[in-house]
Amino acid sequence: MAVTLPISKTILAIADVEDKSQLFPCATPTFFREWQDNLPELTDIEKAALDRLLVRLAAHRRRGILAEGAVDKLMISPLLDLVGFYEPEYEVRTEESVEFALEGDGEILRGRIDTLIVREKLWILVIEAKRTIMASLAMPQALSYMMCNPQSDIASFGMITNGDEYIFLKVIAQPMPLYSASRSYSIFFPTGSRDLVEVFRVLKKIKNL
Repeated sequence: MAVTLPISKTILAIADVEDKSQLFPCATPTFFREWQDNLPELTDIEKAALDRLLVRLAAHRRRGILAEGAVDKLMISPLLDLVGFYEPEYEVRTEESVEFALEGDGEILRGRIDTLIVREKLWILVIEAKRTIMASLAMPQALSYMMCNPQSDIASFGMITNGDEYIFLKVIAQPMPLYSASRSYSIFFPTGSRDLVEVFRVLKKIKNL
């Protein structure tokens, strides 16, 4: 009988997801070019909207640590909306329950994705890390969730963020499970950072795949 294990308590380090899922990092330069090549330019309206989001988040942030829900309402959800992921052609699921069977172990990993966006063969997940930790610390669990894509023959894309930092992920499950990560984007550091613009450009690129 299969044993069901919660991802949040089972996958705590990169070694856990690599060992249990047989998922390996890919250093091939051409594997994950979506966050680097031919990124779309922004309209003046988009630039103004991003500036407003950044100023608003900074104003709330300077008063102290924000709860996860506040970060979602102030930045993450408006950002996804501005990109166009909330339009009718996309299916948006929140707190989506997913599971992944580990071959040969008789174990099933189960968890909940903060936000899952689906359109035909496009499968994008957003994982909101706790506001008090680095976004990269959420990578092991995010990779596990991405392995739950039922269409294992196509690439899955993920974004992990704590509101300040953003990292993009790509996973391909077949023929051999591989993953790669973008650089870390920091929207507040150094002072005057324009990384929010770059995050938006990457999201637009992935949306148009």
